[in-house]
Amino acid sequence: MADSRPRDVQVAEVGAATLVLRSRTWDRLKFEVEYARQKGTTANTYLIQAEKIALIDPPGESFTQIFLEQLAQQAYLQKINYVILGHVNPNRAATLKALLERAPQITFVCSKTGAIALKSLFPNQDIRILAVRVEEVLDLGEGHTLQFAFVPTPRHPDALVTFDPVTRILYTDKLFSTHLCDDPIFDENWKALAEDRRYYFDCIHASQSKQVETALDRLSVFKPKIYAPGHGPLVRFSLSRFTFDYREWCEQQKTQEANVTLLYASAYGNTAAMAGAIARGLTKAGVAVESINCEFADSTEITQAVEKSDGFILGSPTLAGHPPTQIQTALGLVLSSAAKTKLAGVFGSYGWSGEAVDLLESRLQDAGFALGFDTLRVKFTPSDEVLEQCEAAGAEFAQNLRKMKKTRASRQPGMDSQSDRTEQAVGRIVGSLCVMALNNDNTHTGLLTSWVSQATFNPPGLTIALSREQAEELLPHNDAPFVLNILKEGRNVRRVFQRAIAPGENRFAELPTHEASNGCLVLDDALAYLECRVQNRMECNDHWIVYATVENGKVLEPVGVTAVQHRKSGAYH
Repeated sequence: MADSRPRDVQVAEVGAATLVLRSRTWDRLKFEVEYARQKGTTANTYLIQAEKIALIDPPGESFTQIFLEQLAQQAYLQKINYVILGHVNPNRAATLKALLERAPQITFVCSKTGAIALKSLFPNQDIRILAVRVEEVLDLGEGHTLQFAFVPTPRHPDALVTFDPVTRILYTDKLFSTHLCDDPIFDENWKALAEDRRYYFDCIHASQSKQVETALDRLSVFKPKIYAPGHGPLVRFSLSRFTFDYREWCEQQKTQEANVTLLYASAYGNTAAMAGAIARGLTKAGVAVESINCEFADSTEITQAVEKSDGFILGSPTLAGHPPTQIQTALGLVLSSAAKTKLAGVFGSYGWSGEAVDLLESRLQDAGFALGFDTLRVKFTPSDEVLEQCEAAGAEFAQNLRKMKKTRASRQPGMDSQSDRTEQAVGRIVGSLCVMALNNDNTHTGLLTSWVSQATFNPPGLTIALSREQAEELLPHNDAPFVLNILKEGRNVRRVFQRAIAPGENRFAELPTHEASNGCLVLDDALAYLECRVQNRMECNDHWIVYATVENGKVLEPVGVTAVQHRKSGAYH
């Protein structure tokens, strides 16, 4: 049962003249919705009270009011000299503006990249900004001489950590965070946090593990005794263990069976949000991802990443009808260096037009690359539903990548050129997208397939091809009933059946359904459905063929077009 406590700010002393103000909610905020989590949020802000006062990482707008009330209650508002930002997030804008209104004497401290982002949040306001350098220190008095290190990642290119030599606290912002709402200030019960810590890493850092490793190397020079992250308990009792875990998790990303390079640029953060969701889908499906923000990468880094990957995905905004220069450069590098056997993908956001996404798609297809998911386009800010679609697209890409790798591994040496041509020709066979719904001992299961064909007129019958992996789990026995749901073009039902799910999870739970007369589920959003019964089965190499007769059927939407899968290769579904 969800905790019903109201939002609050928990205040505690964590070091000499140092407080933590933990803005807490047991409700589901953006992280919980976006990452399917239901453990609440703790947003940590730190206050160093020396001769000068520094506030580190104010919370987002969900906590603006209660946070400022707490500062006012503690009589700190008019005394704050510096606000240090581990990264500049538009979500913090409301809190930062409210702080400035009440304490105009504030100087913001951030990285040079963060200063650019900060100015965009205050376009018509003259604000004090100190863009610190690596060797620069900030003397608050009483020995609190703060030191800084830059730890940029594709997700947070302006990331900055802060170290206080008096308390030996390292303020790590997104590094070593955990998303949950709880009461303990420190990690005394750190073993119980293991699952939540790994979950956060997989969601936020797995796709940028290369940069995280570099960050860990830079942090080692400080010799901290406490990590003060932006979310969750402070790390004191398991500091060495947690650091080791981070390095081990980064190493694990290198040993995945497949790896993908995710290249993107983002003008307003919308394309970056899509990139993060796609990366999550890939990571959940067991594929290693290297995310590269092309605005902060050189040509050598991009080329090397693409060459060593099994596939690549390009994402771009549209600026004045074109991709930004960095994406045009990345596209040129991909076309000149990537083998045509690599799987590709395209996504992007736009304001008034989407020419950049169309350009990327057409250039890659003209060059002979197969696409691992239907190109994703979103106007303005992606909604939660769109982000779910992006995550499902990542899972679909992972599935198709494995199939492609498996097919290529089974070839005879020297046959690649002819096989590529054959695969491209076979891939031009199209099929209707359908969901096959079965009921096994009152457990409803379903799978997406496009290998369906009418086989007989009298009685009406059809064949369905199931991959060996699907057949091992779902192959129906002779005389077994099932419903074949024929999907409608323009609906996103198929995304539900493409993404990875936890064992025992019911894919139908989030979709409107009703039972057919044979006890299997009909999708209310399907174009039509057929109630079928298995008559025969046959094993065919890497697939099983099921022949079934149709006992009943109905068109649910008389006006509509059947969803069809268009493939560029016959090597995968």
